[in-house]
Amino acid sequence: MSLAAIYLGLAIFFAIGTFCALVKARQVYFLVPLYFMLAWLTGELAFIHILWQVALTAVLAVAGVFEDARAQAGLAIFALSWLGLAYLHVQSMDTPQYFRAALKRALGENYRNDIPLDRQAVLSDDVVSRSWLKPFHFARDGVRKHTHISYGDAGERNLLDVYQPVAPREGPCPVLLQVHGGGWVIGKKEEQAKPLMYHMAQRGWVCVAINYRLSPTAAFPAHIVDVKKAIVWIKDNIAEFGGDPEFVAITGGSAGGHLSSLAALTPNCPEYQPGFEDRDTTVQAAAPFYGVFDFLDRYDIRPKMAMDSFLGKQVMQCTREENPELWDLGSPLSRVNADAPPFFVVQGTHDTLVWVEEARTFVSALQAVSQQPVGYAELPGAQHAFEIFHSVRTDHAVNGVADFLEWTHARRTS
Repeated sequence: MSLAAIYLGLAIFFAIGTFCALVKARQVYFLVPLYFMLAWLTGELAFIHILWQVALTAVLAVAGVFEDARAQAGLAIFALSWLGLAYLHVQSMDTPQYFRAALKRALGENYRNDIPLDRQAVLSDDVVSRSWLKPFHFARDGVRKHTHISYGDAGERNLLDVYQPVAPREGPCPVLLQVHGGGWVIGKKEEQAKPLMYHMAQRGWVCVAINYRLSPTAAFPAHIVDVKKAIVWIKDNIAEFGGDPEFVAITGGSAGGHLSSLAALTPNCPEYQPGFEDRDTTVQAAAPFYGVFDFLDRYDIRPKMAMDSFLGKQVMQCTREENPELWDLGSPLSRVNADAPPFFVVQGTHDTLVWVEEARTFVSALQAVSQQPVGYAELPGAQHAFEIFHSVRTDHAVNGVADFLEWTHARRTS
């Protein structure tokens, strides 16, 4: 196969990726996994795609490949794709305005004034290119990582990692618990939210990432029981790492967004704490990303996504008709209450796997009853799992969530 033909093939393939990232297409149910992957990896890495594609084009131009009509057609397709990628990059650069607006609505116009000056100094409104141009480089100076610590009796699935700041801060460090996603059936503590955890650990937070039991080996509510066990472990042990057991915030994406929200809304819930019903599992703040908030889909948001079948067979291991209470009480939407801690929900408009309407419905229900602030940042163009690796959008989102966490901690300790 000639270089011209290969170039044309690459142009077509990556133009399809650009199209998927630009267009919110949700009626392609059987193609959802492929559509998601193309949109995710194209949209979050738009500028990087432009760089390597332009570089490849320049090399082939020097080699004289563009005398071939197929290469010329490929260049025309790439050029159109670059326009779309440039739009995606500019869109991601606008992320701060959505976080600022969401934070001001929830916390007050001058919310940063509530944060002590020494903590305001660690906040940022900017991102640096050396971070998002190396999307999979996560480790940061000033953070010590302790790995594979047991918090329960489920072997590898009950292990956790601790991200500890090296530099001391005045008083004990607030704690952030990260719950990974993966549809309740896959995922590991090492795989997600590293940009957020390293960012917060560098700034004086102790971060904890956990494994938990997965389906179909374990049925719900085993997943949330493990999250509760991890909270108890934190309260008993985190002081050894400089953490404050009296201030624990929780975060997670997708299934982790579901579990972190459910944990925040069900402190000391006996059915989720078998054998440790008397232990305190209260958390002081929650920041779920693109979570599943309603197993029942009571508002018919995802009518053809076949989640009922997946949840019934893999996760709940019973149908809604067989155990409606389990499905209902496992939904964060059913657990909203006046005593909920401060929440900050993050969701993308173009999420192919968990639709934006689910987040809007949950936030509206929680805002209607909660006595605490409920923030909601809806990010135009953002796909599911957008914050797993560094990108312009990810790094701005990390800054925004850091503002929320610092504000909740400052208010708690003032």
